[in-house]
Amino acid sequence: MDSRRTAHQIAAVPLRLNADRRVEICLITSRSTGRWIIPKGWPMKGLRDDDAAAVEAEEEAGLTGTMLRPSLGSFRYWRRTRLLFRRQRVEVFLLRVKRQRKHWKEQHQRQVLWVPLHDAIDLVLEPSLGALLTRLPRDSSACAFIGRGKAIRF
Repeated sequence: MDSRRTAHQIAAVPLRLNADRRVEICLITSRSTGRWIIPKGWPMKGLRDDDAAAVEAEEEAGLTGTMLRPSLGSFRYWRRTRLLFRRQRVEVFLLRVKRQRKHWKEQHQRQVLWVPLHDAIDLVLEPSLGALLTRLPRDSSACAFIGRGKAIRF
């Protein structure tokens, strides 16, 4: 693949409502650098991108729930390989988390952290991911999906 071309990945923004109906975002650490990210990976043959993002969330953080099918949007970042940097485009889907499993595939390889939206924006290092998260409170379809038609707080 030409290193100037953009490769496509998929990701989930796992979220839940706390007792005060405030939105909390689940971040995980990357395996290589330990920076805070959202569950992401490659598209999977035979699965829609939102379903593949759900698989990544379950494998990387033990999270299951309901996906919002239209994409929230995308962000871009530079992915470091052993030999060079590659530009990645990541299509992002919302996951309204119903539960977190006690045991999951990458449990011992990552840390999991639930934080309010504004803290998640500060913790992620990719500026375009932070910008995507910043737009979440203004996305009426996302807010309706998160709150199931009831008021939510950010």
